[in-house]
Amino acid sequence: MDGGARSQKMNARAFTPNEPMRNKGDNPRTMDAAEGSIVINAPVAAVYKRWLAFEDYPKFITAIKRVRRLDANHFVASLGLDGKQYDATLEMILRVPERRLAWRTLADHHAPDHFAAGVVSFTPLSDQSTCVTLRLTSSFGGAVSNRVDKYLGNFKTLAEEQQD
Repeated sequence: MDGGARSQKMNARAFTPNEPMRNKGDNPRTMDAAEGSIVINAPVAAVYKRWLAFEDYPKFITAIKRVRRLDANHFVASLGLDGKQYDATLEMILRVPERRLAWRTLADHHAPDHFAAGVVSFTPLSDQSTCVTLRLTSSFGGAVSNRVDKYLGNFKTLAEEQQD
């Protein structure tokens, strides 16, 4: 891998738990999903620590305008997507130090049809380089595959600047 972001677009059909059965003619809610990877010229410990700085997410995840920590595993993110503003409560559902993080949005009565989830994996390639793989699923709209590439590129810049 040359260090540039590489992504793959996936389409998924999503249902929420306890969702009523749909009639044959109903238009199901669709989810966009994408996966991308990028090589960061920094050790895995530094890359993982940088990704854990949730308050810095607006610096590389451009859809996030502001993040406020509620507790160790919950955050409120103000999002701007396709000209619309959303507030979403994010829950960290998995932490494997220096290996993987996973999160999801929690149900919100203001935007019950919106859902997002993500997994980021960290693979050490050497003492000074790390492959970061981001999988993002969202019903918020927009080109998720384009966003994954952009977010990874922005994160690479941020993480490598910290190394200088």
